[in-house]
Amino acid sequence: MDIDIILEPDLSPAQVAEIGVEAERLGIRALWSSNYHFQYDAFLSLAPVAAATSKLIIGPLAVSPWEMHPLKMANTLLTLNEMSNGRAMIGISAGGGLLGAIGWRASNDGVVWPYQHPVKRTSEPDRRVRGMRECIEILEIARSGEFTMGYEGGLFVVRRPFGMAWAKAPGPLIYGCSSGPQMIRMAARLADGIQFSDYTPEHMPEAIKNIQAGLAKRETAPKDFRIGNFWAWHIKKDREASMYEARRELIWRGAIIAQKREDLRPFCNDESEVDLIIENWEELRIAFRSRTGKIDSLPNDLVERLIAGMSSAGDMSNIDSEVERYRKFAAGGLTELSIRLFDDPWDGLKMIGEHILPALR
Repeated sequence: MDIDIILEPDLSPAQVAEIGVEAERLGIRALWSSNYHFQYDAFLSLAPVAAATSKLIIGPLAVSPWEMHPLKMANTLLTLNEMSNGRAMIGISAGGGLLGAIGWRASNDGVVWPYQHPVKRTSEPDRRVRGMRECIEILEIARSGEFTMGYEGGLFVVRRPFGMAWAKAPGPLIYGCSSGPQMIRMAARLADGIQFSDYTPEHMPEAIKNIQAGLAKRETAPKDFRIGNFWAWHIKKDREASMYEARRELIWRGAIIAQKREDLRPFCNDESEVDLIIENWEELRIAFRSRTGKIDSLPNDLVERLIAGMSSAGDMSNIDSEVERYRKFAAGGLTELSIRLFDDPWDGLKMIGEHILPALR
């Protein structure tokens, strides 16, 4: 199993390039730049990395066709691929926080976030599986370099002929950022890989079944279908600093966002604890927005169980147990684990280079 890293979007392009050079030296497979609405552009931030590295795969995570038309997405992605001499990739998502910023009602796999706001928002995108499919199809046409008279989809269209003959073969990798069963099967049928979000090793058996169902519908089986997973890294030399960061970011862990009882149960002693988490969901959001990490309405031991179950946190004494978890991910079918670095990314990268990469080789 390879290791990728995902960076905060508040790093400047120059900082991203510096980290990218070191990541390549350590043997990191790929670097993802996060796509947020109020930070540096996820595509442009990778331009200096493309110039400063020679092996590292680079790409934005994640971009939605409802924020950027698939044709324009193809233009930008293929330009990045040209600049990196064929090392670009992209994660395509049907949702994401950026959609909420531009007027879509924020949602996750059909679950609407309970924001209270006086401004009436546009409803979340519907037919999202179809929209993702059409986006991938347009990107595939573009990266082929073949001339086409256009594309007529149910949601997205290209009304003029296009052919990007300058596209560098074999073209950038296309990942479907998928969590729901239909999305997983669709991405496995069309894309080069799948990027899960905050899946635990226990999620993998069912996910692999859906991937296999999608792969079975392809005319030709891909030689190297990639299966990745976003995973939060909070380990620090100072345990208190680690737990602060993990508590602050807890709202973004997939099971918490979706508020799915079945995903919360493994970390809870009984149903009353599940109820308590769901009832106090808003406080988790405030802990992030206020940057305090304060979650007073949940018992500390419950918060720490959630953190331990859905992220890598703690101090150096926790490294060995995390290595074992990563081995379970590999045994479960992951081809790469995409480790998200937060505060002090250089320290996190150094730990991964010294302790994680050697243990997984």
